[in-house]
Amino acid sequence: MAHATGAVTDVRDLLALSRPELDRLFRNSPPGETPRGEGAGTVLLARGARPSRVAARLARLLAWQGKVFAPGGGELLNRVTPFGVRAIRARVYRGASWSDGAECIVLDYSHTSFLAQRIRDEIRRIGPGLYLGDVYWGRRKVLAFSLRFSAPTT
Repeated sequence: MAHATGAVTDVRDLLALSRPELDRLFRNSPPGETPRGEGAGTVLLARGARPSRVAARLARLLAWQGKVFAPGGGELLNRVTPFGVRAIRARVYRGASWSDGAECIVLDYSHTSFLAQRIRDEIRRIGPGLYLGDVYWGRRKVLAFSLRFSAPTT
């Protein structure tokens, strides 16, 4: 839930935010530690709470459930299809965000996936075990998402 300070601590709060609000939250958040283990993913449509909840549910059922970060922190696999198949590898490293130039955690598919080679994700920690991410297709921001880790990453 959102606190009086305006901090977002729950995925439900993120689903209600507009694109400018998500962008502001991303810009004002630190990169945090690189996550480890399995993060439950939620697509953030940024079109109002109800349409965003529906889109998030459909995306999770049909296409994408989240990301699994390797224990060493240098790569991840996405959980895709209705069966949660671990596929679509990305390199994970710290770098400058394309949105504001400040440090973020980059999820880079350019050298690891033929299908997703034009995709770059950037994430920042917005709360205990909760990360906000942007998806770029080429240099164009196309989508936002969140990752929730049950064992909070410091």
